[in-house]
Amino acid sequence: MRKITIITGASSGMGAEFARQIATKTESTELWLFARNKEKLESVKEEIESAKPDSYKAFPTIKAVPMNLSGKEGVSLFRTFLSTEKISGGFEIDMIVNNAGFGTYGEFATTPLEKELEMIDLNCTSLTGLCGAVLPYLHKDSSIINVASLAAFLPLGNFAVYAATKAYVLSFSVALAAELKDKGIKVSALCPGSVSTDFANVASNGVRKEVLHGKDPVAVVAHCLKKAKRGKRIILWANKWKFTAFMSRFIGRYLGARYTFKYNKRPSEWR
Repeated sequence: MRKITIITGASSGMGAEFARQIATKTESTELWLFARNKEKLESVKEEIESAKPDSYKAFPTIKAVPMNLSGKEGVSLFRTFLSTEKISGGFEIDMIVNNAGFGTYGEFATTPLEKELEMIDLNCTSLTGLCGAVLPYLHKDSSIINVASLAAFLPLGNFAVYAATKAYVLSFSVALAAELKDKGIKVSALCPGSVSTDFANVASNGVRKEVLHGKDPVAVVAHCLKKAKRGKRIILWANKWKFTAFMSRFIGRYLGARYTFKYNKRPSEWR
């Protein structure tokens, strides 16, 4: 029986880092990497394979799967992929890391509506669908890691739809953890604040090239994997993030949204 670990959004950023770290720690026999960008995905695969120690005999077979997972269509493609793989040989899924997603900076009124709807499709619809698609293949001690955000804890002005999608991911993940506990399946929501990835460049449409005060993705991912293995349901790495999440309980939702709208401007240029 093949043992599989799946990572989405694996062509860059935290997704690529999850792939690097899991490849050297997993007991899975295969690592499936999903992303839209075929060239970047293949590059990550080649990087991981070239760094494999000669003495490491348990290294998984890495499969790069270029696929647009967005929305119902993406979920359908993913389910078809699983069914095809099952025909070619039975397998179980040890872990899935739902990392694929993006954000947009700026007021809701000034960001392209299609972009916001695409965000909901990927951040919410796809993540939910992929969780549902893998359930028949999970087993006792399997893990689901859903990448949420520190933005999940409070509505945010200039970040309205993104924060809402991540609030959904957090709520869904905790509820799913409760439902799957008796089956021995762990579900974790990773809630990072600023991490040094390409997130800001995408969210600002190229205006902000780098995330401000971004934390090291290597440390964030390592902490996440350690806590997820122990069954931690909500994972926060930096003390600042933990404090922010805690204090959000005492801030009114409207007040938080109004304050961030007025004083936390996020540069962007959408046409």
